[in-house]
Amino acid sequence: MTTPDGAPSRSDWTLTASKIHLNHGSYGSVPRAAQEFQLELKARMDANPCTWFMGQYKAVAAARTDVASFLKVDAGDMALVLNASAGVTAVYNSLDFDRGAEIVMTNHAYGAVLHGAYRVARKCGGSVRIAEIPLDADAETATALVMAEVGDKTALIVLDQITSATARAFPVEAVAKAAKDAGVPLLVDGAHAPGVLEAPVPAFDGYWVGNLHKFACAPRGTAALVARGDRAEGLAPLIDSWGFPYSFPESFDHVGTQDVTSWMAAGSSFTTIEERYGWQTFRSYAKALCDYGEAIIGSAFADLTGENHTVDAGMPVGPLRLLRLPRGLATMHEDSHTVRAFISDQLDIETAVTTFNGEGFLRLSAHLYNSPQDYEIFAERAVPELVRLATYL
Repeated sequence: MTTPDGAPSRSDWTLTASKIHLNHGSYGSVPRAAQEFQLELKARMDANPCTWFMGQYKAVAAARTDVASFLKVDAGDMALVLNASAGVTAVYNSLDFDRGAEIVMTNHAYGAVLHGAYRVARKCGGSVRIAEIPLDADAETATALVMAEVGDKTALIVLDQITSATARAFPVEAVAKAAKDAGVPLLVDGAHAPGVLEAPVPAFDGYWVGNLHKFACAPRGTAALVARGDRAEGLAPLIDSWGFPYSFPESFDHVGTQDVTSWMAAGSSFTTIEERYGWQTFRSYAKALCDYGEAIIGSAFADLTGENHTVDAGMPVGPLRLLRLPRGLATMHEDSHTVRAFISDQLDIETAVTTFNGEGFLRLSAHLYNSPQDYEIFAERAVPELVRLATYL
């Protein structure tokens, strides 16, 4: 196995020194420069909140332009929201669903997004159709299985661009084309895509949401909602505020007294990483590091269990990897939280534990502040404890 070149300096990041952070895919570190800029913005806000909030919508519009440039989309097609789930909910709430409408999703869908779809289905007396996609499905197979669930009552397709629980990509461009041919709108959940993909928003008329506080390293609570085509104008923010005279995206710039300094500081994160390292450097380094982590941790598990713990995720993603946990661990979603907490509290390592089809998985993720040693420590410290834990079940 090849060890990646040395990690960039960690001086640009603030992380608890006593913990090893291997879960940037959930909550990563924000560059110091962006944190400091956000604190300056907060100080300005608190020094004169009347002036601040009366003009905040202008600052939001400026931040929207910065974010749109990073995502390589037109600022007129994009609004800022608190997180990907908020963007998804805005789409759900803004569409008119006929009685008995169906929403098509996959068995890899993020839980909050899935439950939102069930809420919509209950309200309109409809249903959610789940396309069962094997973990190792290729692009052609995944597209065919999704479209096989589309019928006369389908009102919306919701598809992950990069999945949370299974750390794999889906062929959003192919599904977008097929959905257009079928006359069905598509909502792409791109929560993990910004920063991972150079141009994360596919070129299609539909809806896309993405978190900027994951791999793009913006302050927490920063995400984007992109909408193109005839239905975009009907999108409305979750909270009615003083943006009511305007249509999308300007209506989303008016957020009342919400503290959205995270949105305004997002551009500082993007610039810091580009100038200090380069986004392509991050992508190359993170992929090499995850390859190394997968190999060394997978080997450590195999040495103790005699089983293969590597996973064929069908369409793997650069800074994310999936490894199968020892049998019996995290077979239910609730148990995955218990295993994650054990690794964090007892072993001082932050990572992600997920469940899919009754199996537990370790989801690795990497960013610029990680090093090969982080994964070596996990293999040495955590793998034996997880194998030991599994023997008690």
